[in-house]
Formats: sequence, structure tokens, C-alpha cells
Amino acid sequence: MKYVLVTGGVVSGLGKGVTASSVGVVLKACGLRVTSIKIDPYLNTDAGTMSPFEHGEVFVLDDGGEVDLDLGNYERFLDVRLTKNNNITTGKIYQSVLEKERKGDYLGKTVQVVPHITDAIKNWIESVAVIPVDGKEGPADVCVIELGGTVGPDNFCLIHVSLIPVLGVVGEQKTKPTQHSVRELRALGLTPHLLACRSAQPLLENTKEKLSQFCHVPNQNAHHSILKQLNLLSIAAPPNLQAWTKRAETYDNLKNSVRIAMVGKYVGLADSYLSVVKALLHACIACSLKPSIDWIAASDLEDESAKLTPKDHAAAWETLRNAECVLVPGGFGDRGVGGMILAAKYARENNIPYLGICLGMQISVIEFARSVLGLKRANSNEFDSETPNPVVIFMPEGDYFYIPVDQSGGSYGHKVIIPPFGAAFCPATCRQLVDLRYRNAEYVDERHRHRYEVNPEAIGVLEEAGLKFVGKDETGKRMEILELPSHPFYVGVQFHPEFKSRPGRPSALFLGLILAATKQLEAYLNTHQNGC
Repeated sequence: MKYVLVTGGVVSGLGKGVTASSVGVVLKACGLRVTSIKIDPYLNTDAGTMSPFEHGEVFVLDDGGEVDLDLGNYERFLDVRLTKNNNITTGKIYQSVLEKERKGDYLGKTVQVVPHITDAIKNWIESVAVIPVDGKEGPADVCVIELGGTVGPDNFCLIHVSLIPVLGVVGEQKTKPTQHSVRELRALGLTPHLLACRSAQPLLENTKEKLSQFCHVPNQNAHHSILKQLNLLSIAAPPNLQAWTKRAETYDNLKNSVRIAMVGKYVGLADSYLSVVKALLHACIACSLKPSIDWIAASDLEDESAKLTPKDHAAAWETLRNAECVLVPGGFGDRGVGGMILAAKYARENNIPYLGICLGMQISVIEFARSVLGLKRANSNEFDSETPNPVVIFMPEGDYFYIPVDQSGGSYGHKVIIPPFGAAFCPATCRQLVDLRYRNAEYVDERHRHRYEVNPEAIGVLEEAGLKFVGKDETGKRMEILELPSHPFYVGVQFHPEFKSRPGRPSALFLGLILAATKQLEAYLNTHQNGC
């Protein structure tokens, strides 16, 4: 196994994850099989309980693992399916060592950071790196990681991501911060083989030469340098990046855009909805459009905001009314729920394409129950434990924060059963979209992250009033997909389709939203139908 290590210096947020993903893409383009590992220093065992404001999005994997958002980048760039063990945290390592100590695996020895913690890290990396993630048998050729120990010199390549500040009126590019960062890295016994430099402007030739000279790294031709360091030149092919180049050129040449209102709880940090943003990008490019996302803080739409912050309230409603479609993503807690309900109502009553994800689906159920069924106090038990009309209830399996993921308490993946096209309770739009994107599948495997679900006892009255539940789990009791047949596109899903969207293979539901927003959905379905 060959290893590429990506580290960062000078400042945080330089894009180590994107760098690692890009390196993986180049190596894969050379015909090599690639896997990825992300190592985080925090003591949490996973990212599941971390605030989106502090840490960004929690990405969910097929095995239910709640992991750092960088693993989402790895999956999208490399088109692989990772596991929760591909995200190593300090908390996981210490937990595994302490569990071994309690079982007596260390035979009474004093357990210390060196060698027990360090050995646990190395053993974890070595065991996870050989697990195939690309659907093929056998281990990958290269594992791209962000931290770790040292191995043999022909099996290890260290890439250091650093900042090149541009200072002064003349825009002088300063290399000293990077030189100091490399010096600190060497003091830890690690010497970078390549530098990945971020700057406000393309690096000048003299800047590259200075970095190469003082940091002792080659200049340009990164893929050749990596392959040479890993002794893979003899088996690697010239990089074939035509598909990626075509995507980039297509995006750069797009002229038209579509306005999307994103009504959420965590709009102050775009990374909180990173996978949703990427899924919208994939869908928009498939429709030859650029996404123009208007972020709306849900609480700004509420009546209380009109009294406390009238300017924000007015601006939020103007943005919503100017949008061509509305998306309400997932979230926890009651803050902003009133605004989300108002956004769902606006979209439903004005025939504006709407996609509700996880909480967004539950919001559409609450709004429909209140506005159409006249159940003014209809609510979720999450927001009102005393509601007389609980249309959304706590999952019987238990609280996702405390129930293991293999008990489906929070994050998990499972089948979503969709009835055949033409069934009495299956509206055309959703079934056709699934058929087009999943090749007439009887079910789709999707990723979930929730603690509440639509109350099965409320399904009958909701469907009688026109809200159809067109996708369910294997038991038939958990509602997975809803649709309003009388609406151009009004869809809610309990799962998170954004986690499985890929460049060139957009999620069916995001694609449908964009097509409906631009009045192309009906024509698209008619053109692409294959006997449905």
C-alpha cells in the first residue's frame, strides 16, 4: 500500500480536503485505485453531535457513520463508498485502546500514549486502507490521508497545504509564512515532498522558484512527482482528465442561472449544507444552468421577526417571492420552524417547486395538516410534546444520539420501496424520476439521519386530502417520500438524497426540482421516458 499524506499550515480552512480529493482524482485518472482516510484531532468519537455552526455539515455514509464533511468530498470526487472507519478521530482511538485495556488485551502493562495510542493509529490506518471502496475486489493502490505516522520511503508521499499571502498595493506574494510552516513540520520529523499553495492570485514564477529552493520541493507537474515518490511510474498511465476538464469548461461557459431559495436554520455557515449545495450544482449543470442560491434564515420569515427585525423580515420575504424554487433542508430543534412552515405554505399555494429534505419533509406534513385539514395545532412531538395532533412523532427505536446506528436510531441506510408506475397511489412525477435515474428500480438505497417520522396513524387522513406518500420503508410503516400530485413539483423525502449525488450523476430529486423550476420537467420526462 502506498500512502499520500496531506497536512496544512499557516492558517486553517485552506482546503486540505479538496487538495486530498484532487490528488485522488489525478491518481485515479492515471489508472490507479484510490481510497481515502480523514483523521481529526477532536475527542468526539464521530461528528454526529457537533454543531453545524462550528463544524459544518455532518456527512452520512452507507453504514450510518456520521463523519466529517471532507469524506463527502472524497466520495463525490472519487466516486467511492467509504465506511465510518475511514474517519479516524482521537476519541475513536482512545476509546478503542481503553476497551482493549478493560478486556485485558495489554496483559497488565501500563497503557501510554507511546506506544499504545500511536500503534493504534498506525494499525487503524493499515487495516482500513486495504478495504476496497470502489466496488472491486482487493485493496487500492494508494491511500490518501491527512495525518499519520511514517512508513517506508518508497511508500509515502507528504503534501503540505499552505497559504501564500498577497500584501501591499503592488500585490507582493509572501513566501515566509510557508517557509516557517515547513520548518515546523520538519521539526516534527516530517519533510514535505510537495507543496499545495493557496493564494488570492496565481503564483508568480519567482514565487514558485523561491518556494522550491527554500522548501526543497519540485516545481509543478504534481502527478509526476507523486508517482515518482511512490515508485509507481512504471504502472501508472498518463492522466485522463477529459471528463473533469469537460465539466469545468461546461460550467465556465454557462450563461443562465436559476434562483433557489434555501430556507434553513444554519444559513450563517454555507458548509452546514455543503452536500445540498453540491447536489444542486450537479443538477444545475445537468440542466445547463448555474445555481444562484439565495440563503434565507427561516426565523426571518416569522411574524415575530416583522416586529423585532422588520428589515430582515421584509428582505427574507422578497427573496422568497423572487425564487424559482424552494428547498428546506434537514435540521434539529424548533428554532426557525415557523418560518419553514410559512415557506412550505407559500410554495404549495403558489405552485412554486418545493423539495423538503428530512425536517423539510416533516415541515410540509405539518403545514398541510394545519392549512388543508384545519388542524391548527398540528405539530411534531419534537417541537410540541403536548400537541393534540402529532402528525410527526418520535421514532420508536429511540434517540439517535444514544442508540447505536445499527439499530436505526438516527443515521443509517436502508431500502426505500416505491410502488410500480401506474399504481393507484403513485403520482407520475416521482415514479418517473425514479425510473429515469434508477433504471426502473423497485427500491433505492438511501441514507438517513433523523429521530422523528411521520405518524403512521395520520397517513390515511393526509392521503384522503391529497397528500400522497409514494415511498415507504420495507415494513410499509415508515413514510419515505411524499408528493402532492396537484402541484407542479411538491416533494418531501425523509432521507438525504444529497449524500449520494455525484458529478455527472445528479440526484433524481434535485434534478426534478431544477427542471420544474425552469418549466422543463414535463418535457424532460416525455423525452426520456422508456416505456413508463
